[in-house]
Amino acid sequence: MATNERPGSASLSRARVPKIPSVTLNDGMVVPAIGYGTWAMGEEQFLDALEAGYRLFDSARGYGNEAELGRAMARSGLLREEILVTTKVAPGANGYESTLEDFNDSLAALRLDYVDIYLIHWPNPATGRFVDTWRAMIELRAQGLVKSIGVCNFTATYLRVLIDQTGVVPAINQIERHPRFANLAQTADNASLGIVTQSWSPLGAGGDVLKDPVSVVIAARHGVTPAQVVLRWHLLRGSLPLPRSANPARLRANLDVFGLELSEEELVAIESLDTGRRLQGQDPETTNYS
Repeated sequence: MATNERPGSASLSRARVPKIPSVTLNDGMVVPAIGYGTWAMGEEQFLDALEAGYRLFDSARGYGNEAELGRAMARSGLLREEILVTTKVAPGANGYESTLEDFNDSLAALRLDYVDIYLIHWPNPATGRFVDTWRAMIELRAQGLVKSIGVCNFTATYLRVLIDQTGVVPAINQIERHPRFANLAQTADNASLGIVTQSWSPLGAGGDVLKDPVSVVIAARHGVTPAQVVLRWHLLRGSLPLPRSANPARLRANLDVFGLELSEEELVAIESLDTGRRLQGQDPETTNYS
């Protein structure tokens, strides 16, 4: 890749990046246990994340920043195979041909020859086209343009429709998951099907969960931050979090969680914060995007 470097770029600091444990998906792909959520982030933030040690970047056509991610990768000095890129079908592009077109737009914006992980962003049940999208994604994987395919925001019902109609099990189901919306049942259902759960908004969008006495007290007990406690909860409870931050110190801290040991009592206390309410009320059974 190009080496249009800035001071402190990822290419200058490989030896200092932390080692992130990995997880193997049901199709054999190996992914880092923590990735970087890119919504509302830009090129400089991506470079900061690369320097901090993030190697999985969770993008989407709907985020409008694939081009910025592509430029950051080109500037980083890292080899293409050192970075895993996820992107997602725009919700309004569900359908066979429209998915293929949307994917080509993503490749062009990212300036890549292939995407590591490609996901259906939302099922959009009103259109009834998510199975057609899935068939297009299966074809893209067969052509070598995508290495691994999965979904976001799929309920148990929709997962079974996909599997029953195509015989192909998603490798990932990325769902809203944080202590205020623990989503334990869907996480367990994913696991029963051999699907890895990734958590979007894993810190509750930086909301009151990080100020709650439960997370604050647990963090103080271990000498860490509430965010680190919550991220470790995700990992110990079977999901891979995708935190995002524009703060370089927080970027690094969010990766420094693998030595933190939480007791079962502490994990249960974190889950006691569950209200059952989604951040923005986006229920996949009823939410539709144009």
